[in-house]
Amino acid sequence: MSAYKERELTLRVQIHTMKSRDGETIMKSCLTVDQIRSILRSRGLQVTTQRVALCRFVLCEADHPTVDTVKTWAEAHSVKVSQATVYNTLNMLVDEGLLKVFRFPHSDRMVYDNNVHHHHHLLDEESNQIFDLDPSQIHIPEALSSEWDISGVEVFVRGRKRSSKMDNVRQNI
Repeated sequence: MSAYKERELTLRVQIHTMKSRDGETIMKSCLTVDQIRSILRSRGLQVTTQRVALCRFVLCEADHPTVDTVKTWAEAHSVKVSQATVYNTLNMLVDEGLLKVFRFPHSDRMVYDNNVHHHHHLLDEESNQIFDLDPSQIHIPEALSSEWDISGVEVFVRGRKRSSKMDNVRQNI
C-alpha cells in the first residue's frame, strides 16, 4: 500500500457520540481496528493485540489521559504491556497527528488529547478533570495583533462548577 493510501487511512474516522457531565453531546472520533493496524505497520511497529487495544482506548474512550492512566487501564483490562510500549504507542499517535500532547500548569505529567482540533481547556479544581472548551467560548482581545504575528493561542482555564439552588436544597435535606 502506498504512503498516500496509508495516510488517507489515518484521516478516515468513525464518529462516536458521548454525553458530557452536563448532558451535552460530544462527538469523539475513533479509528477502526484495521486502520490502527495499518498505521502500526506503516510505522514499522509490530501489530499486537496489546498495541491495538491501547490505541482504541486512547482514541475512543480516554479523556485527557496520562501515561499512568493508560497503564492503569491496561492492567485493569488484562492488557500486559510495558511502560515503554505505552510511551512508544502514545508518541506514535502524536507523530501521526491523532493525539496532541500537553503539559498543563496544574501537573508535571504530560496529558494526551484525542481532540486534535483547535480548542481550549478547563480544569475543574474539585475533580481535577479536564474539559474541552470551544474557542468561541473564550474572547481574546485583538490588541496583541498590531505588535505580534500570533501563531496560536492556547488557553487553560481553572474553576469550580457553581452549585445550583437545587444542589443546595439537596445538601440541606
